[in-house]
Amino acid sequence: MNKELGVPDSFDIILREMSIGGKKVAIYSVNGMVDTHVVSYILTSLIDLERADLVVNALTKLVKGRIVDLQVTEVETMDKVFYFLLSGPIVILVEGQEKAIIIDVRTFPVRAPSEPDIERVTRGSRDGFVETMVFNTALIRRRLRDPKLRMKLVQVGTRSKTDVCVVYIEDVTNLELVRKITEELQGIQIDGIPMAEKSVEEFILGSKFWNPYPRVRYTERPDVAAIHLLEGNVIIVVDTSPSVIIAPVTYWHHLQHAEEYRQEPIVGAYLRFVRFIGIFISVFLLPLWLAAALNPGVLPDWLNWLGVSKPGTIGLLPQVLIAEFGVDLLKMAAIHTPTPLSTALGLVATFMLGDIAIKVGLFSPEVVMYIAIVSVGTFATPSYEMAQANRLTRLFLLIMTFIGNLIGFGIGIILVFILLARTKSFGVPYLWPLIPFNAKAMGKVLVRSPVPIHNTRPSILRPQDESRQPEK
Repeated sequence: MNKELGVPDSFDIILREMSIGGKKVAIYSVNGMVDTHVVSYILTSLIDLERADLVVNALTKLVKGRIVDLQVTEVETMDKVFYFLLSGPIVILVEGQEKAIIIDVRTFPVRAPSEPDIERVTRGSRDGFVETMVFNTALIRRRLRDPKLRMKLVQVGTRSKTDVCVVYIEDVTNLELVRKITEELQGIQIDGIPMAEKSVEEFILGSKFWNPYPRVRYTERPDVAAIHLLEGNVIIVVDTSPSVIIAPVTYWHHLQHAEEYRQEPIVGAYLRFVRFIGIFISVFLLPLWLAAALNPGVLPDWLNWLGVSKPGTIGLLPQVLIAEFGVDLLKMAAIHTPTPLSTALGLVATFMLGDIAIKVGLFSPEVVMYIAIVSVGTFATPSYEMAQANRLTRLFLLIMTFIGNLIGFGIGIILVFILLARTKSFGVPYLWPLIPFNAKAMGKVLVRSPVPIHNTRPSILRPQDESRQPEK
């Protein structure tokens, strides 16, 4: 144990050796991961043990006679001993015993659950997932007091042994999907996953660098995770990460937001409509404007204002690309800027750079205006990953439009549509219920319906054995 753990080189590995009941006892723990008050209570309980207590069965004596309010187990292999010790519990080795005693006295440095910054709502719960997995599973249990709720634990990483939890409702979720995800997790061969859920996603789905569209959805809200469980989805919780994975998902999952269900149905439907318009604008407005500006002769008289009133010193496409990259650069700079200075950065970017670029003739005013509009549409997209994918799609359509005008724009739309139609998330078509078409489900996607008439699960996620489905 000392050789493998680097005792005493590793200062945080604590070894306490003592004699209890005439037998040598070694107690291992990790500094900062155990509750010292509980450990003191355990030591007090052990000191009074007699030699006879440790001869027959140390675990039975500890559980029945001494330590009755803590989780106590025993393991036989060293791999299990190292796993439990480095996970937080203390390990007790008793001379003459062939099994190690594991007592769960874990305590982790953790922040309080707070509302996620990118999934805020005007009304609703203000708690969110944190970096400790047991807290996250407790937040889900609090919302779903269903005995059929299952939480299957898997360790990933030959060195990190990171805990990954697969959460599902047994009589709601397709168990074949659960089996597939579990096998993919168990088959991951890597030293560790310090990037947590993103590394897990790339392993279980495969990394397709040519496809920017996310095939899973991330959320930091327990209520969003709970509602997806009730719809038949699987939640993957990775320890050390405040984001959980929702799988499988479609394109439309990334366009919905909890705010729509915190308002009256008609208000929620309106908010969804506005959001869809904003997302449509963020993808198509700039390429359509570029096509109109490059072909002013094809526009009717009442659309002549779409052209460029004051051309810049460089071409339109370079202007648009420079502006796009500039917005991305400012966004990256804002992430790394201290909070007290972020407001100043926004003012400099908005008033100085844009205004000066127009005055010196580098940019035309229309380019700055349309870039600002599509940026607002991008920020209106609920899913950050979908917003990034739409940004790349917009750049692709801009280049296709510049190369082939309206024909190039049309070809670009077709290629993007084919990519989306061929994409699948754990076997679920990405564009369902549009392809394959399901009128009833498509209506629920486009319009936020009242909860009482929305209380059915998507047919594509239902288990094949319909007899396992509870009555609706």
